[in-house]
Amino acid sequence: MASNAHLSPDVRMQVTGTESVLLDLRSERYFGLNAVGTRVWQLLTANPSLQAAHQAVLQEYEVGADQLAQDMLTLVAQLAEAGLLTLDA
Repeated sequence: MASNAHLSPDVRMQVTGTESVLLDLRSERYFGLNAVGTRVWQLLTANPSLQAAHQAVLQEYEVGADQLAQDMLTLVAQLAEAGLLTLDA
């Protein structure tokens, strides 16, 4: 698993309530994030450490550590595939 996620400088985020919309300025595509995805993005904005984001979300939401790890891996893989972030090898 990658240890850090580096957000693309070409992505803009607009929070709408508990959810958010990401705009990739390069592709002009929009992406929606739910409340937890929005929180993960915010955490990665402040610190690229996936482990730190995992720990913070564990403290903020009622979710098991293993389930959260799987969900976060799925999310960051989708965001990386869309070009919204890059992962350390």
